[in-house]
Amino acid sequence: MSKKPLRRLTTALMVLVGNLLYALTVRVFLLSTDHLITGGTTGLAMVVERVTGLPVSTFVLAFNLLMLLLGWWLLGKRVALATVASSVLYPAFLEVIDRLLGDFVLTQDPLLNTVFFGLGIGISLGVIIRAGASTGGLEIPMLVMQKYLRIPISVTMYVMDICILLLQLVFGASVDAVLYGIVLAIIYTVVLDKMLILGTSRTQVKIISARAREISAAILSQVDRGVTLLHGEGGYLHQPSEIVMSVISSRELVKLERLVHGIDPQCFMIVSKVTEVHGRGFSLSKHAE
Repeated sequence: MSKKPLRRLTTALMVLVGNLLYALTVRVFLLSTDHLITGGTTGLAMVVERVTGLPVSTFVLAFNLLMLLLGWWLLGKRVALATVASSVLYPAFLEVIDRLLGDFVLTQDPLLNTVFFGLGIGISLGVIIRAGASTGGLEIPMLVMQKYLRIPISVTMYVMDICILLLQLVFGASVDAVLYGIVLAIIYTVVLDKMLILGTSRTQVKIISARAREISAAILSQVDRGVTLLHGEGGYLHQPSEIVMSVISSRELVKLERLVHGIDPQCFMIVSKVTEVHGRGFSLSKHAE
């Protein structure tokens, strides 16, 4: 199978699995307890359910389709098409899982539900977003406000989530549930951020040494990583110097440090994390085909 069809198949599977996990997490840790609430489209659906009795999955499907049309009109076809799968798959999976599980309740402990719901939502959203898809729903108004009013998505998201949490407080949710909802938002935001850089973070090393050429050759031969030599100048004596820069995996850091200090114990070394690396040896194979 060529790379392009394989990439498309992988993307489709990621969107499918992400939405399935999202729906399962909502059903098991959110809808099965009265002690937990959330923001977003699901939180809005819970408000409507309290007032009208309309099932959460039905409202989510109708709302997502409405937002899909809004996105098509105001943001264009490309953005709208990116939300089609999640707009249909999530409420469909939620309805099927709800019917299959019936009255099943895993736990009524509010803390456990909050933690695992946050973990599940963060992971599932991370999978969907890394696939290049969108979750739809309230994400569309956020994108609209960013485009026309220049309001950052992060600001709109937090404001909307807080408003939905407070709205649920008005319609019968307890103060404890709102506080757990805030903790929940913090957890899934942190997990989502970690998911988006999972597997792509690397360690960048910069070494300032009078023996830069020797260190460079040692890294190339013994660590098997690329090296770039940068030309610098000392800020105090204004003497020219060479800086060795290399990007390695976290596992290779100890080996590199021992190697460099064995050559020049007095060298100045800077170690930092980089969130994403593309190119030969990382996103591409080490050797050209």
